[in-house]
Amino acid sequence: MSADNLTRTQRDDLRTVAAMIIPASDAYKVPGADDPAIQADILATLGRDTKLVAAALDQLARLAGGPFAELDADRRDAVAQEFRKAGGAAAATLVRVVLQCYYRDDRVLRSLGIEQRAPFPKGHVLPDGDWSLLDPVKARGGTLRRAP
Repeated sequence: MSADNLTRTQRDDLRTVAAMIIPASDAYKVPGADDPAIQADILATLGRDTKLVAAALDQLARLAGGPFAELDADRRDAVAQEFRKAGGAAAATLVRVVLQCYYRDDRVLRSLGIEQRAPFPKGHVLPDGDWSLLDPVKARGGTLRRAP
């Protein structure tokens, strides 16, 4: 299944929910996730996530009682909150896809002060953080089962 298999209604709903996940910001001079270039990137790179994203969009439409994009703002917010609670893996996949495409847009990277280049071979250096924040986790000991 490819992004070409998304219906027009699903594409409209995807654009609408993406704008709710990440709205445009005049303060930071960045587009929302509903920007045409970001939407094109989402659709072009869905790949193996297409089935789960389509399922999430179908679930969203069921909760909306029709096309999500056609709801008024108040009803859309209520449906989105319900979707967030009950969306499961499909909703998580939808959000992940929107976020990954948004944060690789050149305009967004520029607003974050990140050099617009491939991460390799140079890599990106992260500043050292406060490692003591992990102390409570370390103190719990081995609560996870060991791999065989």
